[in-house]
Amino acid sequence: MKHTLLACLLFVSGVVAGLVLTGQLQVTEESSARPAPEVVQTRATAVPTVTLPDFSDVAAARVPSVINISSQTVERQSTSPFFNDPFFNYFFGNEPNLFGQQQRTSLGSGVIVSTDGYILTNNHVVGSADAEVTVTLPDNRELPATVVGVDQWTDIALLKIEADGLPVPPWGDSSTIRVAEWVLAIGNPFQLDQTVTLGIISAVRRANLGITTYEDFIQTDAAINEGNSGGALINGRGELIGINTAIFTQSGGDQGVGFAVPSNLARRVMDDLVTYGEVQRGSIGYIELAPLTNRQAEQLGMPDDRGALVSRMRRDTPAYDAGIRPGDVIVAFNDEPVDDASHLLRLLADAPIGETVVLTGSREGREVIFDVEIGRARSRR
Repeated sequence: MKHTLLACLLFVSGVVAGLVLTGQLQVTEESSARPAPEVVQTRATAVPTVTLPDFSDVAAARVPSVINISSQTVERQSTSPFFNDPFFNYFFGNEPNLFGQQQRTSLGSGVIVSTDGYILTNNHVVGSADAEVTVTLPDNRELPATVVGVDQWTDIALLKIEADGLPVPPWGDSSTIRVAEWVLAIGNPFQLDQTVTLGIISAVRRANLGITTYEDFIQTDAAINEGNSGGALINGRGELIGINTAIFTQSGGDQGVGFAVPSNLARRVMDDLVTYGEVQRGSIGYIELAPLTNRQAEQLGMPDDRGALVSRMRRDTPAYDAGIRPGDVIVAFNDEPVDDASHLLRLLADAPIGETVVLTGSREGREVIFDVEIGRARSRR
């Protein structure tokens, strides 16, 4: 009996001890698997790193190709009421002491586009085809420049200096640029040489600005100020994609709205100035085009305000011979829709001289077709 009782007590003690050990192990396992509150509270949150593009190498490579330009032109002003009198001029001539002369000085920038000294800039920087122009290279050499030609339609001028081995940027294809692409504007604002500003392309094919006759501008928010005119607009690959030309301002300073002539257009102008001394452009004679307003479109039976309204024209023109009349709206050029008057002007100017083009018009709501031969536009100097 005693042996049986002792065995039962030992059995019960073993079971209790096993339960205690098992419970402790379970508690230990649960505690080690649960995250410690202190660790959660002190764990740092990862912040993504934003890296801005670095264009320092691009700028260093392209700054030497942008130069300073100083131009002087003489403007004659009459100080006598007899200035236009033939009898008076016969005896006295156009003497400086009788007819005051005002010297106009213009400062701006230019871009070296050939190793042997061709330079692109703006017509308004040069002033005129007979201006006296001096350029200052980044190595501080001052050289006289010859005016090869000027183009008022695009505000482009081409200069030539006698030098070799000059640094030039590679040409970029301005037809492939995209809005929000990074660009650098390089020039000499306020005579601060070799200034670089950074921005993006804000828009392309800007027209109807009243800046030039032929308008197809790149708009950028890269800072452009007085003296930047004629400088380089460079893309992120270091290619020349534009010639900085103008700014929109209400204060006289930069407001993030600048305009550049696209490189493809500037290159075409340059090639014509070198080859012909002027830019070869198509024309259908003297014809005044006006933008089409919504009210005019409704009165003329047009579905919308797209197209170019013929407001005035001369009778001795290819346009008149083809049947075009004031009040007609030109809506297509060789089946390409015409957006507005500026668009039609560009299409006509770019058309090959001697080619016959098909203009689609609208007259009192009826479609009319005109076959017009492209002539040569008169040079504007």
